[in-house]
Parts: sequence; C-alpha cells; structure tokens
Amino acid sequence: MSIYDFKVKKRDGSELDLASLKGKVLLIVNTATGCGFTPQYEGLENLYKKYREKGLLILDFPCNQFGHQAPGDDNEIHAFCTAKYKTTFDQLAKIEVNGDEAEPLYTFLKNEISEDPEPKGMKNKIAMKAISKMPGVSKEKGFIKWNFTKFLVDKNGKVVFRFGPTDTPAEMEENIKELLK
Repeated sequence: MSIYDFKVKKRDGSELDLASLKGKVLLIVNTATGCGFTPQYEGLENLYKKYREKGLLILDFPCNQFGHQAPGDDNEIHAFCTAKYKTTFDQLAKIEVNGDEAEPLYTFLKNEISEDPEPKGMKNKIAMKAISKMPGVSKEKGFIKWNFTKFLVDKNGKVVFRFGPTDTPAEMEENIKELLK
C-alpha cells in the first residue's frame, strides 16, 4: 500500500485521487483556525509560493478534534485562511485524524511514521508537554497529538518525515529542498 492508493474529499465535496499527484513532493498537515499554531499558515504559504513551481504541494486538512479549534464548515475555514493568511494551497474537507472516524490516509501516515520527533528547544518541549496533558490527547503510539502535525512525502509517494506541531514550516525547508532535487 502507498499514499497513491488513497482518495480524499475536497472542500467542494469532489474527490482527489492522490495517484494524480505522483512526482510531486507533498506536505500533508492537519490544521485549525483557532489554535496557537495557526500562524504557521503564513509559513506554509511562504513555502508553497517558493517551491510550488518546483513540485511542492501542500494538502491542508482542517481538523476539529483538538480543543474544537477548527469550528465552522469547510467554506468558512477556507474564507478565514484566504483572508487572514492569503493561502493559495489546497485546503481539503475537514477530517478526523484519530479514532474510529479517522481519515484512512491519516491512519496510513501514522503507521508509516508513528511518532513526532523530539521538540527542539525548551519552549517547544514545554509546549508539547502541556499539550500532552490536555483532555482528549491520546497517549497511544502513533496518534496525532495536536493541530499542525506535518508529514512530508517524497516524489515516489514514500512518507519520509513527520514533524510535530511546534516544528515550524521554516524548519522543514531544507528537507523539502532535498526532496525536490
């Protein structure tokens, strides 16, 4: 099984066959509009503008599972992101990333790389420790811990990196550049 075996729902209700993205580097992220990490949208958009012509695609999956920080429907979330952060990358339909209703793509991603890397810097370690104590955060191996967990997929569909919520888009740039070569 590979990432190209999955189809996901677009914001407009139609289907995106990930097989159509072969040859692209994919950055897949679960997002929220009311989270402390929401300003990462700006960094994601910067990466997208800088590398889209070289083959980077960002797949943004809004998710309301963590603190109900992605309220609203898909169109309201999209309007917020385009107005506040001027996002132009694909924003897909809202999903769940954990539990019985988890999007199958996310089940696959979590099985490919089951844990976030150790947070860099004391501030990030403190933030992740606080998140891990919040209600509803699973301690099970592989579960997405919070909004803005990011997966980087190479041109061949292999999941090669998992970044935690505190990892900024700028911190992923070197990995992206390497995969785009």
